[in-house]
Amino acid sequence: MSKPPPSPPQQVIQLRRDYNSWVARESLEDYALRFTPRRFRQWSLWRVANTALGGAASFLVLEAVGATMLVQAGFFNAFLAILLTGLVILLAGLPISVYAARYGVDMDLLTRGAGFGYIGSTVTSLIYASFTFIFFALEAAIMAYALELGFGIPPVAGYLLCALLVLPLVTHGVTAISRLQSWTQPLWLLLLVLPYACLLWQEPEALQGLWHYPGAQGTGMQFDLRSFGAAFAVGIALITQMGEQADYLRFMPPRTAGNARSWWLACLLGGPGWVLPGVAKMLGGALLAWLALRNAVPLAKAVDPNQMYLIAYSHVFSDGKLAIAATTLFVIVSQLKINVTNAYAGSLAWSNFFSRLTHSHPGRVVWVVFNTVIALLLMELEVFQALGQVLALYSNIAISWIMTVVADLLINKPLGLSPHGIEFRRAYLFDINPVGLGTMTLASLLAVAAHLGALGEVAQALSPLVAMCAALLLSPLFAWLSGGRYYLARAPRPVRMPITAACCASASMKPRTSWFARRIRGISARCAARWTYAAVICASRRPRWRHNGRACCSGCCHGACSPICNAGWGITCC
Repeated sequence: MSKPPPSPPQQVIQLRRDYNSWVARESLEDYALRFTPRRFRQWSLWRVANTALGGAASFLVLEAVGATMLVQAGFFNAFLAILLTGLVILLAGLPISVYAARYGVDMDLLTRGAGFGYIGSTVTSLIYASFTFIFFALEAAIMAYALELGFGIPPVAGYLLCALLVLPLVTHGVTAISRLQSWTQPLWLLLLVLPYACLLWQEPEALQGLWHYPGAQGTGMQFDLRSFGAAFAVGIALITQMGEQADYLRFMPPRTAGNARSWWLACLLGGPGWVLPGVAKMLGGALLAWLALRNAVPLAKAVDPNQMYLIAYSHVFSDGKLAIAATTLFVIVSQLKINVTNAYAGSLAWSNFFSRLTHSHPGRVVWVVFNTVIALLLMELEVFQALGQVLALYSNIAISWIMTVVADLLINKPLGLSPHGIEFRRAYLFDINPVGLGTMTLASLLAVAAHLGALGEVAQALSPLVAMCAALLLSPLFAWLSGGRYYLARAPRPVRMPITAACCASASMKPRTSWFARRIRGISARCAARWTYAAVICASRRPRWRHNGRACCSGCCHGACSPICNAGWGITCC
């Protein structure tokens, strides 16, 4: 008869137990640090797709970006840049969406298994989190201007109000967000389509005037490489939106023989499909900005969506008060729909980032507040006034990250340079995978250097394309040079659960029932240190099944799995 396993050297105190119980409420936590189990992926395909598409298609920064591109480059160059932006996001977003939906992983876990490693993906979590609070600030600033337009609320107070409105909508995760998107979608569609329909019915010649608009510098009547590149750099920053789409698509039900066609269509619509209305909205923003400039609206205000849609709704209502009311309502609905997504995605990114730095997790809700506070500070600094400069610089880093992930999914895995599937479990990963992290770093450095003019005028104009091409070339090169050895620290072995199973991260170490074994089979790995693989590490968030709220036995063995299992090859417990 085998001896019972020894007690773990570190016990979980009662205060920590209560704390973990709060974190264990998945209605609040939404599987912030691990993949989404099948039992939670019970919504319909179209509800998940609508939730993902509803926020992404609604944000008014799209119109602001289109207007900024128009003013900087003229319509012809802006038009080409918008089309190229849409094409790149569509092609890059499809593999990200499919893998996220197939494996039930958010953008952090997807990045972790696509060539970055456990700690390497922490860097990208910071990049992703910065995207969410930058765009949260931009969207909330637009909403604050709408409150000033409709109710006379000063922008400083409006910033705070816009931030506070989002918090109660995000704390209960994707369940509450899904309801919000479903309830507001019909109203939002009506308010979006109505002004354009009336405008084009009353003034069809506006399109001809827009086509000949040369831009603020008067150089956009014909193709200009520098103007085109500057416009593309602003637009392509939106590619990071695919991370937010992945965060929703992980709740997609598994693909079966009976739902295969619907599953692929839902992945397309809920994933890169947002870029189709997105391109239309950028072009619409260019049209409305041109109308605002034609009506003697100052250049700085012509790129504000509030002024754009006030012009548009003046073609619907002859009464100015009704036009202001409709504009205010439309902007508030649009910005609430997107900012719940920004706040939600930011909470996931910060949860993953700080859980690795601090080895603890206070709960996703804490990071919702944290992300909102940072966005509020940016709003107070008037970040919207520097929209073009902020997005142009950020896009070089964002596209380096996204295209590195895409290169691994589309090139390395089909060629056998990296393992098939997405291995995100900590027990099987190196801390740093030089393939992903090295590719992203070099591509970012090249792109930023090009953006600053160090590589010549042509490269400066096309710095996002420099980042994209560098990532697509360097990722398979590094994977080939390394032989793919840094993707897996040890080969994953099936965890064959006995009738009773003990989790080495558990506080009590009591054997669990077969029901427990079934629940954690897909979220567990063999312990590399304790009892010669006799125990398992599970990623459950139940407080009694985890140690200090983490899917790791580091509290029990104090990182012993590094020298025992991997002889110091960069493996440490979380």
